Amino acid sequence: MARVCWVCGKRPSTGNRVSHANNKTKRRWLPNLQSVRILGDDGVRQRVRVCTSCISAGKVRKAPATRPPAEV
Repeated sequence: MARVCWVCGKRPSTGNRVSHANNKTKRRWLPNLQSVRILGDDGVRQRVRVCTSCISAGKVRKAPATRPPAEV
């Protein structure tokens, strides 16, 4: 599964790791993705990967937790 936010499309960014001797090697900054169960537009639950900034901004509606029926 790709490291892409389902809501905003945030992806890994690239750059250089620079040592004290100014040597440059490639590196990646990964988005902080969390796997979340959401309610889709049609009311169906689905599990998607969403960045934490979208979760805290309220751009995703989480699905309610289901509990097993209580035994009597």
